[in-house]
Amino acid sequence: MTTTTTTMHNLTTITTNKPTVAFTTPPNYATRLSHLLTLKSFTPLWCPTITTEPTQQTLSSLALHLSPHSLSLLSAIAFPSRTAITAFSTAALSLTTPLLPPREDTFIIAALGKDVELIDSTFLLTFCGDDISWVNVLVPTIATPSGLVQLLGTGRGRKVLCPVPRVVGLEEPPVVPDFLRELEGAGWVPIRVDAYETRWLGPACGKGVVELSEGGLLDAMVFTSSGEVEGLLKSLREFGWDWEMVRRRWPHLVVAAHGPVTAAGAERLGVTVDVVSGRFDSFQGVVDAVEAKLRGSP
Repeated sequence: MTTTTTTMHNLTTITTNKPTVAFTTPPNYATRLSHLLTLKSFTPLWCPTITTEPTQQTLSSLALHLSPHSLSLLSAIAFPSRTAITAFSTAALSLTTPLLPPREDTFIIAALGKDVELIDSTFLLTFCGDDISWVNVLVPTIATPSGLVQLLGTGRGRKVLCPVPRVVGLEEPPVVPDFLRELEGAGWVPIRVDAYETRWLGPACGKGVVELSEGGLLDAMVFTSSGEVEGLLKSLREFGWDWEMVRRRWPHLVVAAHGPVTAAGAERLGVTVDVVSGRFDSFQGVVDAVEAKLRGSP
């Protein structure tokens, strides 16, 4: 699948009276985060380093797990990302619905934070038809994969479907393997399916940051996943840069992470994080944290 990507700095006039905040989110999240930054009177600089989207191969693989026979063996589905839910809904379009007939025991659907907005009436009708009394939708208070595991509780040998990304062009971050191990530790039998791809956007994806070094100001950079961090570092090396050069060029740069999982991944890759969002069920938390840091709010 070919993805055409444009950078936000080609669409936005960078001014000196508003802080410039770079962000590296995939295209399917960019509009939302850019809008939130604009509402705070920041100048958004979009430098995507990865894409996260289903492919024909991943959708076909996911569809095999959505047959009535396969689903009947499951007790739960745990969606660790918004893209996983989107991939599930897309794969279901080619199948007979509802996917699962009513059953005596409760079926669990778990999702993180604002991702649960996608598990609406249309989603539930596709999944279980008119009778939703036997489906329990869970959303952990702490919007992390570990939060999902804690909310799911003891598995007692039950099976849980885990639609996760296949990573292409980058090292797989530990978040998914750790998630699956935690489920096993809680007594679940996780069924991994690569529902979509997280793919590096290539050597030129850090060009916007490098170009900005020629006289441009950069006040903050927001990462929403560790894959974005690795993608940027990998691209910077193609231009003869490293993270220390970024820090030297903009010594007061504020690096913000969308939640502790992203922060831990960035630190593991050698990128020191200055601000970690305390509210990471949506991007609003990290935008508020950046505003407080840049404008000196308590």
